[in-house]
Amino acid sequence: MCQYSSLDELEREIADCRICPRLVEWREKVGELKRKAYRDQTYWARPVAGFGDANAKVLVVGLAPGAHGSNRTGRMFTGDDSGNFLYPALYRAGFANQPTAVSKEDGLVLNRLFITAVCRCVPPDNKPTAAEIAACLPYLNCEIQLLTELKGIVALGRIAYDTIVRMLYPPGQSKVMPAFGHGALLETGKETPWILASYHPSRQNTQTGRLTAPMFDAIWTQVNRMI
Repeated sequence: MCQYSSLDELEREIADCRICPRLVEWREKVGELKRKAYRDQTYWARPVAGFGDANAKVLVVGLAPGAHGSNRTGRMFTGDDSGNFLYPALYRAGFANQPTAVSKEDGLVLNRLFITAVCRCVPPDNKPTAAEIAACLPYLNCEIQLLTELKGIVALGRIAYDTIVRMLYPPGQSKVMPAFGHGALLETGKETPWILASYHPSRQNTQTGRLTAPMFDAIWTQVNRMI
């Protein structure tokens, strides 16, 4: 059961979280060392809360903040290559008012959609441990409960997909779960959001051609049909 009464209250709680010592140390170290291109900027270097439309019908779940993206800007998928691929697709599909995301002050507004992640702190090598993911899950569970108009979830990447499936369908339930794959869909019924899988818009996927713009656009076209 979620103990927070609003997304704003939850956001404040997330920003002050220091539960995982390894992640606290790493996010702050990244914020001190910085990337050369951002050496004159002050990094957020704290946990990153979800953001978007409080009346969202769709929840987008990624893995974790990028070291020099969200960990720098303080907003999900903002200021890095993943965001540079994600937000143009959301703009084309009508979920965002602009195709760019560079900072919290850039005027970006999401419509019918809320973006979050499994893990709220940047992990070393982009690999959070199972314990670190488990420590963050109460925040994700609260977001799902507080988004009262939610119809479905788009999981970006295998870890996000597997995590969401386990959250909504605990072990022992008889429903057959589709294996992760781009476009895999778990339709759940009226009580539980559907879950749609997508390859993560990481540089590794987009620059190798594993995820192309038409493939990604097809995900958001399908989402629009389902909501």
